[in-house]
Amino acid sequence: MLIEKNTVVSLNYELSDTEGNIIEKTDEPISYLHGGYDGIFPLVEEALHQKEIGFSCTVSMEPEDTFGKYDSNLIREEPRAAFPENVTIGMRFEGAPEGADDFIIYTVTDVDDNTVTVDGNHPLAGMSLNFFCTVTDIRPATAEEISHQHVHGPHGHVH
Repeated sequence: MLIEKNTVVSLNYELSDTEGNIIEKTDEPISYLHGGYDGIFPLVEEALHQKEIGFSCTVSMEPEDTFGKYDSNLIREEPRAAFPENVTIGMRFEGAPEGADDFIIYTVTDVDDNTVTVDGNHPLAGMSLNFFCTVTDIRPATAEEISHQHVHGPHGHVH
């Protein structure tokens, strides 16, 4: 079977920076619904289209192909009183930038007596990345998976 629109693709992968430092690596295969459903980086999906089980590739991607360029406008200093007492560096909070309706995840990067600094950039924003993968399985997607536009787990519906 070939990887085509509305197939479920399982693969092992390794994500690294341009220096070869591994950022993320699978222990078990992950699965995504192929065909433009945003379940995987578009350049990776393009490289896998029409391939079969056992195919391996490395896709080199620039920031605009992954998590975007780093945006210093997404760094904010907020009053310390707006956060819980136990706020610490690394905690994450959902919020909307001023004047925006969309929520993003902010990561706390600094805490002092008066302010908390948060960063709304993805931790990998601004980085060029290499995605190495090997296809381990391909199957037709179910009607429910296609309708919901994502893969469901072996034991039913998983979000």
